[in-house]
Amino acid sequence: MTKTNPGRFFEDYQIGQVIRHAVPRTVAEGERAMYHALYPARHALYSSDEFASASGLEGSPMDDMIAFHIVFGKTVPDVSLNAIANLGYAEGRWLKPVWPGDTLRSESEVIGLKENSNGKSGVLWVRTRGLNQMDEVVLEYVRWVMVRKRDAASPAPDAVTPELASTVAALDLVVPEGLDFSDYDFDLAGEPYRWGDYQVGEIIDHVDGVTVEEAEHMLATRLWQNTAKVHFDVTAREDGKRLIYGGHVISMARALSFNGLANAQMIVALNAGAHANPCFSGDTIRAWSEVLDKADTSAPGVGAIRLRLVAHKGAAGDHQLRGEDGKYASNILLDLDVWALMPK
Repeated sequence: MTKTNPGRFFEDYQIGQVIRHAVPRTVAEGERAMYHALYPARHALYSSDEFASASGLEGSPMDDMIAFHIVFGKTVPDVSLNAIANLGYAEGRWLKPVWPGDTLRSESEVIGLKENSNGKSGVLWVRTRGLNQMDEVVLEYVRWVMVRKRDAASPAPDAVTPELASTVAALDLVVPEGLDFSDYDFDLAGEPYRWGDYQVGEIIDHVDGVTVEEAEHMLATRLWQNTAKVHFDVTAREDGKRLIYGGHVISMARALSFNGLANAQMIVALNAGAHANPCFSGDTIRAWSEVLDKADTSAPGVGAIRLRLVAHKGAAGDHQLRGEDGKYASNILLDLDVWALMPK
């Protein structure tokens, strides 16, 4: 009897199945330093205990994407080790800050299954929750992946396609307890622009670019304990290339967005997301954002702004998202729809 884990195949999932993922992980301050070394991340709330304390928090929490990567990474051996593609995200919400010293674990519920017409793979939908040591949910999201079948001749399950919200409603956004931007220091934050300075439909080009290096993306992916073969093993793909982990592109784009959105301090919802085209070592990532919506919150001085964050490998100022055929342009790497919190 083999004792190694070959990963799960499409036939191994059932609607309603709950998977508790290994291994719990205690997050330390070094995690933040490593994250800020890997990406040009410098949003003030995640960089300074003093700035965070002045904003009503007990100190500087871990970056929102650190929580996402850790929770996501734990799901890989059970959800996407045999995936062909990670297809999308929906209904994501950050529910509680993650602090240094917290221990995170993940669990996923299977909410959708649909075999593809070729009979060799199928689409799997899971709702994943990240929990801390007090069993409080700190993060939740839905994602769907295309997974290989172990045996093409095995019968197809009854198709179940979940109905997912196109966006997280502004009323359902969770603002961290105590957050208060009424005495916000714009000089220390890095830019003077507040919630009222952004208009729906406005596009912000983030100007800067970062060329992705092989060693950096593998270090980051190991840091999140993501075991997907395509990120490490050159024999896992026919082209002999290591695929850059999509979360690496997400974090790079988020960090680049500081230039123009320095005051979009916290990501609190993930409405939708697509990894439009693969990213490889040597690609230069740039980013732009489009303001999709704005909303008030009940927290003093805090507004919510909905942003389309696009990562691409084109020239600065290139804002073309799709071609004439309606498909993503070949240089688009990431199309992410998020809500962020910003001072009013």
